[in-house]
Amino acid sequence: MGKHAFDVRSLINRDNNIVQLLGMVVVIMVVMTFLSPDKFLRYYNFESLTYLFPELGVLSIAMLVAMLTGGIDLSIIGIANVSAILAGLFFHHFVGREGIASGDGTGIVFLGIVLSLTIGAAAGAFNGFLITKLRVTPILATLGSGQVFTGIALVLTGGPAIVGFPVAWDWIGNGKIFGLAVPFVLFIVIALGMAFLLTRTTFGVSLQLIGTNPKAAVYAGLDKTRMIFLSYVATGMLASIAGIMLSGRTNAAKSDYGTSYLLQAVLIAVLGGTNPAGGKGTVAGVSIAVIALMLLSSGFQILRFSNHLIDFIWGAFLLLVIVINAYKNRNR
Repeated sequence: MGKHAFDVRSLINRDNNIVQLLGMVVVIMVVMTFLSPDKFLRYYNFESLTYLFPELGVLSIAMLVAMLTGGIDLSIIGIANVSAILAGLFFHHFVGREGIASGDGTGIVFLGIVLSLTIGAAAGAFNGFLITKLRVTPILATLGSGQVFTGIALVLTGGPAIVGFPVAWDWIGNGKIFGLAVPFVLFIVIALGMAFLLTRTTFGVSLQLIGTNPKAAVYAGLDKTRMIFLSYVATGMLASIAGIMLSGRTNAAKSDYGTSYLLQAVLIAVLGGTNPAGGKGTVAGVSIAVIALMLLSSGFQILRFSNHLIDFIWGAFLLLVIVINAYKNRNR
């Protein structure tokens, strides 16, 4: 009994942020239930969230990976959209609109996924090259490349959305497996995989060391340039996975889909305990933070808050979290 109590206290002391996030989830549930019990507690509301939050959750994990090295990736939305658009064009070219509509061509969905992941990896490698080889500041490099990727998406589509994907692609965004939403299952698999990668492998430990103390990482013999380059390749691939989820859910791909996700991904990463200066952050913290934020967003929509007001709240919330974290770090 005493040993178990000690283990719980050790967990709380080691990652107090996760305990705070769980408390936040409980508070949000209680407040929203009080304000609108007949709508917020409906099964449909929670089921719909399992289709919506995974794509934002994957983008937030991508932001976590970038921030671990003291960087940031503002191009994730552009990567997500351009990878989904190219997959859509691939399907239309090799299957055709009529074939897709009749349910044919699902056999090439695997190739479409490989194409999207390849595009994501290439885009991430481009960011990594700008940051590690050309020494461009991450925020400027990814801000610029994000505009480039969005521009490519616009050129490819001419503006309108690419509509119509194979049935199997639609299943990725809207299907069920073992009674659970496919996007939710994918998010769990990705989150567990990334948590293992960042905590149980040399790659993940190296990323955190680089973010915590770059000089010590160099003295320890770590190839800092290679690690940072690979981290942006990883963020690019995660962004492309989010693009697959988003296009699968909407059965379309467009250059400006998910633009509001960028601010939210940064907010979730910071709220989840990720240090923007690098060296600290957990997938568990980000996962709980995205659930808390989506519950809050769902409550706002049920209460009919304006979308402009919600954006204002997210921005103010991000500033508040950053100020609180800076205050805590200064006191330490």
